[in-house]
Parts: sequence; C-alpha cells; structure tokens
Amino acid sequence: MAIEVRIPTILRNLTGGDKAVEGKGGTLGELFADLDVRHPGLRDRLVDDKGLRKFVNVYLNDEDVRFLAGLETEVADGDNVTILPAVAGG
Repeated sequence: MAIEVRIPTILRNLTGGDKAVEGKGGTLGELFADLDVRHPGLRDRLVDDKGLRKFVNVYLNDEDVRFLAGLETEVADGDNVTILPAVAGG
C-alpha cells in the first residue's frame, strides 16, 4: 500500500495529467522527494528553502500540515495527502 497524493489541476502537467499519484516516505518531506523522482519539478513547486511554499496548502487526512509538523509530519501507508493552491481575492 502507498500514500495517495491528490494533485490540483495547476500541477497536473507535472504528473502527466493524473489527478492522484502514489508515493512513499516516512515524512511529508520524504514523500515529496519520492514523488519528485517520478514527477520532476513537483517538489520545487511545493517547497522552498524555508519549507512549504507560502501559497500552497497541504492536508494529511484532512488536517492542515502547517498545524502539524510541516515537512516533518509523519505519513504512513494508506494516508491521503491533498495539495491545494491558496486562493486569494477580493
């Protein structure tokens, strides 16, 4: 079993159009590194040198990882990760 990662429309060009991809790792950071091997450039769109990019929201089983441990959040087989671009406007 793997970790399912739901990909927003704006990033699907990096996953060959796939709405969801599978990956593995013990932490969110390891998961993103694993995904980047098969989908080059994906990690760079999610992470910068300070951690998660400001306008990217990531949820682990519906919990915002910013309120957990960020990239150090532990993940396990069967978990669901959802990536959502932040929406702003007025």
